[in-house]
Amino acid sequence: MAQANYTEDNIRHLDWREHIRMRPGMYIGKLGDGSASDDGIYVLLKEVIDNSIDEYVMGFGKQIEVNVDENSVRVRDYGRGIPLGKVIECVSQINTGGKYDSKAFKKSVGLNGVGTKAVNALSEYFKVKAVREGHAKAAEFAFGELQKDHKLQKTDEPNGTEVIFRPDSQIFRKFRFRQEYIENQLWNYAYLNAGLKIVYNGQTFVSKNGLLDLLSHKTKSEHLRYPIIHLHGEDIEVAMSHGDHYGEQYYSFVNGQHTTQGGTHLNAFKEAVVETINKHYNRNFDRKDVLSSIIAAVSVRIEEPVFESQTKTKLGSTEIAPGGLGIRTFVGNFIKEKLDNYLHKNPEVRSDLLKRILQSERERKEIADIKKLANQRAKKANLHNKKLRDCRIHFNDPPKKTDEELRLATTIFITEGDSASGSLTKARDVQTQAVFSLRGKPLNCYGLTKKVVYENEELNLLQHALNIEDTLDDLRYNRVVIATDADVDGMHIRLLLLTFFLQFFPELVRNGHLYILETPLFRVRDKKQTFYCYSETEKQEAIRKLRGKAEITRFKGLGEISPSEFGDFIGPNIRLEPVVLSDDTGIDKILAYYMGKNTPERQDFIINNLRIEKDEVTGDVVPAEQDEAPAEEEALTA
Repeated sequence: MAQANYTEDNIRHLDWREHIRMRPGMYIGKLGDGSASDDGIYVLLKEVIDNSIDEYVMGFGKQIEVNVDENSVRVRDYGRGIPLGKVIECVSQINTGGKYDSKAFKKSVGLNGVGTKAVNALSEYFKVKAVREGHAKAAEFAFGELQKDHKLQKTDEPNGTEVIFRPDSQIFRKFRFRQEYIENQLWNYAYLNAGLKIVYNGQTFVSKNGLLDLLSHKTKSEHLRYPIIHLHGEDIEVAMSHGDHYGEQYYSFVNGQHTTQGGTHLNAFKEAVVETINKHYNRNFDRKDVLSSIIAAVSVRIEEPVFESQTKTKLGSTEIAPGGLGIRTFVGNFIKEKLDNYLHKNPEVRSDLLKRILQSERERKEIADIKKLANQRAKKANLHNKKLRDCRIHFNDPPKKTDEELRLATTIFITEGDSASGSLTKARDVQTQAVFSLRGKPLNCYGLTKKVVYENEELNLLQHALNIEDTLDDLRYNRVVIATDADVDGMHIRLLLLTFFLQFFPELVRNGHLYILETPLFRVRDKKQTFYCYSETEKQEAIRKLRGKAEITRFKGLGEISPSEFGDFIGPNIRLEPVVLSDDTGIDKILAYYMGKNTPERQDFIINNLRIEKDEVTGDVVPAEQDEAPAEEEALTA
């Protein structure tokens, strides 16, 4: 066996820019193309805006301007502005910044001096300009390297900082900013900073009532069992209610950072709610019954927060909190006092909350025996069947065990039949990609209770494969991808799976974990070139490029695509369409219309939207290409 030499020549020193560009996942998580809300381009935007938010929190600047076009971003705040003599250093020298001085930025999000440096290093163009007391200082960079150091100039502009950047298209390949993700990000900033005005591409985001507005906005299409409880104190704010949905739904924040994976503050909140309610009603309710169908927003501000990763999606702090208290004690004391007082003062809410908990208790006990048998079947099936071809890294692995970017890349493909799953299995990356094979069409779950999930073997095994039986906290894959054939049966299976997740696991969809795999419909090739086309338009363009002398293959099923070809479609160039639920999406209404019993309205929809054409080359009858997604699928995926 050949031995590799290990000498002084093997030791390399990377400067800050080289290290960020070589290991971007350490600084911004996964890269992505903008199809997921946690993709790198949105982290870059967040890092810049965080600095502007910190200025507002310190009492400087009541407005932030954000402009985003196809590939570039501009952020302008009206805070104090970076000290003019340190403008270049603050965006290009690692471990340099004002946030090391805890007196100046007592409860800031970014305390490690990396944020804007990462944006600078990962942008093909980056410009920073600071304005202070009638003078302006600007500098321009490319890929983190200084290109132009502007001289100090006099100006009549108001104080503040302006950052313009264009993400590196070689790192963020074929990226595109999605408006819904940016708007959601900006709304969160507005809710967490009541009174702050954010102007985004001419649209104004502002909140007067903080988390009360957030929860009102998020639940306006849902049925709540009682009015939203809004509690706030020094460095902590909470809003909560219960609905009729399955699962638990949380929005948690630390110093304005959206901690999508929760952490110690959210765990403390859940624990305190259960303890407070049991003590208030003098009962011993099961934790699951108290938290079932809860929807809550929790925000805390603490000094020097410790996160479990650079992307700050999960709080790891346990000891440092306002007043020197541990996080658990700080959050617990607040909830126990404020929530108990609220329930005493609002007897109607007290009564409605109790009814909802008792209903959850009845439902849990009704399916207890079925659930036990289903769990036994699932364990036995896992030993013998081949439904799940698992990967080696999982989303719920502790971040310290593996690279953050690999955890975020963990994906499970849900597909139909052995041939399709066979091709996917042979082509996948065994480190981060798993395959789950369905047998036949899944059950239409609309209008059914969760009891059916345990009674139906396919659905039961699927929820166990994902590890979401009781909570999303231990979800094993960051991306759950529906991979079905591009024919009528495949579309039907896709809709049935969408119904399953929306009906029983809506938080998985709301948290941005569900996707649709786009696979090519056609292969167009000659002896020299091959094009994979995802639409009729792309097919015709390929035919033109080959000057009409082309062999055309129509892929009607995933099993028809060879593993060698599949590697191109689920590798770096994978096309994923996220399933996004906007805040005004009424799940019950959509599912009732599209997945319930036939209605005259749906019949009219089908008649008015059905168009048939013939393939110009093969003569096959195919659905006409629409300018937009068919309304049925669009309603369930947008």
